[in-house]
Amino acid sequence: MLNVHERTIAAPAHRVGALLDQMASDDDRLWPSPAWLPMRFDRPLQVGADGGHGDVRYTVSDYEPGRRIEFTFQPGAGLDGRHELVVESLDEDRCVLRHILTAQPRGLMRILTPIMLLPLHNALLEDLLDNAEIAATGRLTRPARWSPWVRLWRGITEFPKPTAVSVPAAAALAREVFDRIDFADAWQVPLRPGLPVDPQVWVDATFADPPRAVAGLMWLRNHLVRLVGIRRETRRAFDVINRTEGEVLLGTDSGHLDFRASMLVDSGTVTLTTVTRINNRRGRFYMAFVSRIHPMVVRRMLRRGLRKLSEQPKRAAVRT
Repeated sequence: MLNVHERTIAAPAHRVGALLDQMASDDDRLWPSPAWLPMRFDRPLQVGADGGHGDVRYTVSDYEPGRRIEFTFQPGAGLDGRHELVVESLDEDRCVLRHILTAQPRGLMRILTPIMLLPLHNALLEDLLDNAEIAATGRLTRPARWSPWVRLWRGITEFPKPTAVSVPAAAALAREVFDRIDFADAWQVPLRPGLPVDPQVWVDATFADPPRAVAGLMWLRNHLVRLVGIRRETRRAFDVINRTEGEVLLGTDSGHLDFRASMLVDSGTVTLTTVTRINNRRGRFYMAFVSRIHPMVVRRMLRRGLRKLSEQPKRAAVRT
């Protein structure tokens, strides 16, 4: 299998080569993260560095600073071969950045390569070349676009599912808001490199535009609760009522229960915590049903927020 991507960039080779030398570092401007899983190695970029991105593992097998990096797939990756990034000068003001993949799929990868690996690989490489053009020239003439097939696979492979955790000790606004907490849960996703650390940005991404399934459940909820004398909820249920540098607290008080949601960005994670205080029998009846649906709703909303923020750089590039 031979796969080649290249882009002619209106910048001298040494400028693009400097970007090559920053790969997998905190200053990496080539690798398209957070839209894609970050490239990471166990040491600075050099021959022998082990790492990769996600489940794709490889070793730096050759390195010419400012010109070329070669990666060899590790045993067990399902691919035998290598891939490399090369900068070639055309003249004083132009160069070519080229990626060459030469590999032989093994086992299950023979099936997955044409239907999943190659479409994702092609999209990732075109995003990387977009980044190179923007970083080297300050503009992007023709941004790459993801196909619907790539978007589908990215939704399956690129974004981790929120995991249930205990209410973090750092979520002080949520832990101390009520004198009594009758229900509490917390769901967490990793804070990828390049994602915002402002919890208000996460609140806006998570609550401003909920998934259609969640919006449908809220519509159904508002029509059913009137039967038991509970008021309908509006967007004011998610008004911000308190905040610190790393945490934003939102919620509302109702006759049947009082509700708070906390968005915490701390220690490389983002945690959405929900706490409620039940006020009467209607509240207990309400929570008996809602507590079974609530985890699914929170997981969908938090994962959607993660996806939206991860893809913001890509959407900005397309608008440019």
